[in-house]
Amino acid sequence: MEKIIFENEFTYKKFMESGKESEFDNLFDSAVKKVKSEFGAKHPLFIGGQEVFSTELLSERSPINGTIIGYFQKGTREHAKAAVAEAKKAFAKWKQTGYKERAKIFLDAAALFSKNKFELAAILSYENAKSRYESMGEVDEAIDFMRYYSVEILSNKGFSRKTKMPQSSVTVSAGFQGAPSDMEKVIIEMKPYGVFGIIAPFNFPISISVGMSVGAMITGNTVVFKPSSTDNMSMLTGYKIYSLLKLAGVPDGVFNYLTGPGSEVGDELVSNPDVSGIAFTGSKGVGLGMISKTYAAGHQKVFVVEMGGKNPAIVSKYANIDDAATGVASAAFGFSGQKCSALSRVYVHESVKDIFISKLIEKTRNMQVGNPLEKRFYTGPLISENAYKVYVDSVEEIKKSGRILYGGERVVSQESGFYVEPTIADLKHDNKLFSKELFVPILLIDTFKTIGEALQKANGTEYGLTAGLYSKNKKEIREFTDGIEAGTIYVNRRISATTGAMVGLHTFVGWKGSGLTGKGTGSKFYLQQFMHEQSISVTQ
Repeated sequence: MEKIIFENEFTYKKFMESGKESEFDNLFDSAVKKVKSEFGAKHPLFIGGQEVFSTELLSERSPINGTIIGYFQKGTREHAKAAVAEAKKAFAKWKQTGYKERAKIFLDAAALFSKNKFELAAILSYENAKSRYESMGEVDEAIDFMRYYSVEILSNKGFSRKTKMPQSSVTVSAGFQGAPSDMEKVIIEMKPYGVFGIIAPFNFPISISVGMSVGAMITGNTVVFKPSSTDNMSMLTGYKIYSLLKLAGVPDGVFNYLTGPGSEVGDELVSNPDVSGIAFTGSKGVGLGMISKTYAAGHQKVFVVEMGGKNPAIVSKYANIDDAATGVASAAFGFSGQKCSALSRVYVHESVKDIFISKLIEKTRNMQVGNPLEKRFYTGPLISENAYKVYVDSVEEIKKSGRILYGGERVVSQESGFYVEPTIADLKHDNKLFSKELFVPILLIDTFKTIGEALQKANGTEYGLTAGLYSKNKKEIREFTDGIEAGTIYVNRRISATTGAMVGLHTFVGWKGSGLTGKGTGSKFYLQQFMHEQSISVTQ
């Protein structure tokens, strides 16, 4: 195979830079019409490459306006057991498939995703109410994951290396540590574990699902994939992922598609002894619960998990205030704050608080809320009624202890979804909302006097996913990078204070309660989490 050079997909950026933004919009709008015409179909499970049907169906509706997207099987524990059995059977052959062949399959898959990117983005916008820009960015990220991980496994030669012990000129009658020996040839290989359960979130149902799944499969594992299938559904994108991977040449049983409730399907993946590992993105409570249940039952599994965040930004008196306001608003209110990397709290130096808030409100006021399928709207509705309840309860808590500076109301819309205003609040750091992950568009602001105080407040949660700083002072920047307890940090980033990690450029990794392994996606260390090391010594 010829050497592959990784490049990010950057769809929208390329259209913009070539003066073809209107063409981008026309392609997306056409895709919206096309995918809508296909809504309402019934979709099976795929276990061992075979269509499988349950006795009950799940109906997926768009959070935009309640449109029926499709009907999906309500998988059961028995379906999960069958899928694990098929994945285990397929593992015997897949693990023997050469790394170059596996890489080629996922490079072909990346090409297929690229060819179908506008349809995938349109489905995604319907499914979880992302704008066209957020949706295309996510599809691009999925493509990037496949290409980047393919390049990584190729450039590392399947993560195998050879060494040897030269033959000694003397011999001994009995062996001991460090004894003279005959020549030993040693191969050190990273080998797959077996079956991985992939439990995906609603908010990035293409990119995170693909990233976790391909991370497992390209390293020789097989997968049972469960998309979000309960309150916040993302089953059609999961179905499309299965279809494109199948078309790219992923063998039957290597990737199994299983919709159904976490209480049955997810629980079986966690408890089944034939599942060697779990890759999960979601809440800390669910993540730690899975780990605890596994080890309490005497089982041993590998866990590759990302468990949310409560992400801070610090705005110094040395900041470019306009850049800070732009980056903060984008990070807090893009996709209505429903990202694990979303900015939810800001600590601003007391001397620039008023001007920063004034500019922040100005930026936020221009972020229109409405049907995300329409180009003019920056963000759409919340994913569900439960999310709306969190928003309402949080606003009421703020009113008791602080001040709403902007927003705080439901948006009147011709659509039927839960549309709410992006909300900015003045609140003290000791309020419980400063430590609780909300996943709604609420931004809390407090002040600080010294950078040390700001860091202490920023680090004062159980999470450590992303963080941002706005300062032109080199000493403050050094203090921030040395002292902040977060895996992914940005300094003076105008496009976003805490969101938007790019595959191959940044690594997206959580510290503290945001992660487990300390290794991130889109990085040179990610794939190794799906393999264990073996040293093979052969004496000549």
